[in-house]
Amino acid sequence: MNQLDLACEQFRALLEEQLRRIETLEGEKVDFSGQRPVTIGLAQGDGIGPIIMAQAERVLRRLLESEIAAGTVTLRRIPGLTLENRLAQGVSVPPESLQAIKDCDVLLKGPTTTPMGGAMESANVTLRRELDLYANVRPVSIPALGIDWMFFRENTEGEYVLGSRGVEAPGLSMDFKVTTDAGTRRIARAAFDYARRNGKTRVSIVTKANIMKKTDGKFTAICHQVAQDYPEITADDWYIDIMAANLVNDSLRRQFQVFLLPNLYGDILTDEAAQIQGGVGTAGSANLGNRYAMFEAIHGSAPRMLQEGLGDYANPASILKAEAMLLRHICRTQAAQRLEQALSDCTVHVTGDRNGATCQAYGDAILALLDQ
Repeated sequence: MNQLDLACEQFRALLEEQLRRIETLEGEKVDFSGQRPVTIGLAQGDGIGPIIMAQAERVLRRLLESEIAAGTVTLRRIPGLTLENRLAQGVSVPPESLQAIKDCDVLLKGPTTTPMGGAMESANVTLRRELDLYANVRPVSIPALGIDWMFFRENTEGEYVLGSRGVEAPGLSMDFKVTTDAGTRRIARAAFDYARRNGKTRVSIVTKANIMKKTDGKFTAICHQVAQDYPEITADDWYIDIMAANLVNDSLRRQFQVFLLPNLYGDILTDEAAQIQGGVGTAGSANLGNRYAMFEAIHGSAPRMLQEGLGDYANPASILKAEAMLLRHICRTQAAQRLEQALSDCTVHVTGDRNGATCQAYGDAILALLDQ
């Protein structure tokens, strides 16, 4: 069998796999209302991960102190999700770590390092797929500029689902982008449901449907089908390139409320939005599915900070904002509000270098505000 035939065989196998995946996309959502018992997994991650997660765990234990004592909330540390262990086993997420995560209800996760060169899939991509975390939700708020944005990024399809499994033929390489009806419909419904619950009147669908006519064209069409069930909400269309420009256009950006995007565009645009807010260290992220949910900082593991001896100066604000989102997800609303208020009131400035405060000092300040 020649190389072209091998590539066609591989492509067929990928198509069959994705058709089987479609059959598993529906599932009943877990309901955390009524203060049901919850197990929260804590994964430290790599690089600055253990440093910022130490403060996140301190804050979480203080906020949920009475529930932890009563046994209605359990904090469980997840072992093995480190670069060293993943490289030693040759897998992006070791089986024992994945099982430990599945034994929890939600996961608060420090940043994990992805080795360069494509030899290993990102741990985040693996977790999103294995836990079916189809909605990446990221808020960006800058009251002084009139900005209050919420991004709904499809999290399990697009260029990422097969990103490390393209095919090659002589002188040619091809990667694949996947868009399914069911996958698009559920992320669209998540965005419009959020808009309705929170009194938002506009959902902006961001694609490159003028070029990617099959995949982005399908995404746009299905989003508009879903929008028909929400007549009080306006659904409008934007191309990713002009939307990237519009986020820095002061005359337009205040008009946007909720964004609905495929995977790759959402990845790019949410980092731009976080930078406008003050940097990727200022934003938290939720990865939501029907059964599981994962919350994390949107920045990486920052290995250079450790190499330069600056690890203690890492900013925990992003992971703490993710922690507030976790608390809201499990219906611990009062605890979430206390943390959000402390984050808003905190005057300790972490700059990522020795000119600013340490991660520990920021955590101390947040705990002091919680005790007031």
